[in-house]
Amino acid sequence: MKDIFQIHENDNIALALRKLSKDERFIINGTELVIKEEVERGHKVALKNLQKDDHVIKYGFPIGHVLQEVEIGEWVHTHNTITNLSGTQDYSYERKLIDNPFHDENLTFKGYKRENGSVGIRNELWIVPTVGCVNGIAEKIIKRFEKEVGNITPFDNMLVFKHNYGCSQLGDDHENTKQILLNAVNHPNASGVLVLGLGCENNEMVKFKEDLGNVDENRIKFLVSQDVTDEIEAGVKLIKEIHAYVQGDKREDVPLSELKIGLKCGGSDGFSGITANPLLGRFSDFLIAQGGTTVLTEVPEMFGAETILMERAKNEDIFHKIVAVINDFKEYFLKFDQPVYENPSPGNKKGGITTLEDKSLGCTQKAGSSPIVDVLKYGEVLKAKGLNLLSAPGNDLIASSALAATGCQMVLFTTGRGTPFGTFVPTMKVSTNTSLYKSKPHWIDFNAGILLDDDISCEAILRKFINYIIQIANGEFVNNEKNDFRELAIFKTGVTL
Repeated sequence: MKDIFQIHENDNIALALRKLSKDERFIINGTELVIKEEVERGHKVALKNLQKDDHVIKYGFPIGHVLQEVEIGEWVHTHNTITNLSGTQDYSYERKLIDNPFHDENLTFKGYKRENGSVGIRNELWIVPTVGCVNGIAEKIIKRFEKEVGNITPFDNMLVFKHNYGCSQLGDDHENTKQILLNAVNHPNASGVLVLGLGCENNEMVKFKEDLGNVDENRIKFLVSQDVTDEIEAGVKLIKEIHAYVQGDKREDVPLSELKIGLKCGGSDGFSGITANPLLGRFSDFLIAQGGTTVLTEVPEMFGAETILMERAKNEDIFHKIVAVINDFKEYFLKFDQPVYENPSPGNKKGGITTLEDKSLGCTQKAGSSPIVDVLKYGEVLKAKGLNLLSAPGNDLIASSALAATGCQMVLFTTGRGTPFGTFVPTMKVSTNTSLYKSKPHWIDFNAGILLDDDISCEAILRKFINYIIQIANGEFVNNEKNDFRELAIFKTGVTL
């Protein structure tokens, strides 16, 4: 493995691939580099003398400017570097599309074909509460059903989508809650769903059913707890009816074009933009070449790299949608008198990320190089195959839940710091570095850190990654499923009554 790495030929910094000690010497581009001070793994070292206000260049783009003179070999980080970003800005459409390097290989996976034409990669029983007041009832229904039935086959698992909302909400908050729950009920990973209400909440069952539209009532049942004497008994009865009906569910071969996969990162570090995120980007391009779909979100973590995405809009209408989603999120920050560029997080900084541009240029690499075919508002479902953008915040649980709610059957989640959580679809953790993979094998599913090993080709790692994702689509559990770590988090922006 290399000790120090210049990502782009125009960069004026290099990345420490291990902890560097003072006075260590390296040759980069024919020039001797002497390390002036201790530099932690994943952090940056100046490759040339920088004057005050000079740009710091990483990935070939400015990621900020230095606040003081910085000598070659010095550590470049938050103590001497600051973002270039401030306020809002205007954008113009300059289309720059790149040919997809992959082709259709006619690959398949074994999924569950649903009556509405969608395909699931899991066959689960879900209880979706219309309001948080009935979370406990839902858990008791599941426990009673398991005790009485024993063998829950063909369900892969049974989940309660616990959340705090469904009542005392107004405007967008109420609509967001209802829409995310509606999308969950219609999700193809669900073999059957019990929609469980209380009876006095704002998220009324009658209106919820109306908005849900036509559904297979053999698979989707509804229960209002205040309308029955024994809500546990009534709930178990309905789940037994679903269970009896779905006994014929089985996996069958379907083309890879039916996969819809969310792209997310969290707890990023200095390696995110050179290992795990580029790996997801190459996979995204590969899946799109098969006719499949990927979704990129975390809008605040596009700030500073948004023009790169705008250049890839398939047409001017999509360009204007990208501009709108970027500016809407900036206005959201400003509405609450918060700094638009309050990022990266303390954990990001400890891992070597210095500014929001630094973070965003690494984050957006998960989108590969494919054209952007659509931009979804929060709560919208996928309509177009290919690369989509989704409006959602950077918060891991909210963004991952939003990705699942678009119809994604799984989420790929890169991390350099590590996190155990999962949303309500399989949430595959990809580590940016090998030490994290070794220290948290019960969290991390795939190690992209091996991309730093000179003996392993990018193509070999990509093929290994593709094969593993197909295994997951075929039914192999990832760690968040094994640990039963599953969350549903809904975006809240307004007043609670």
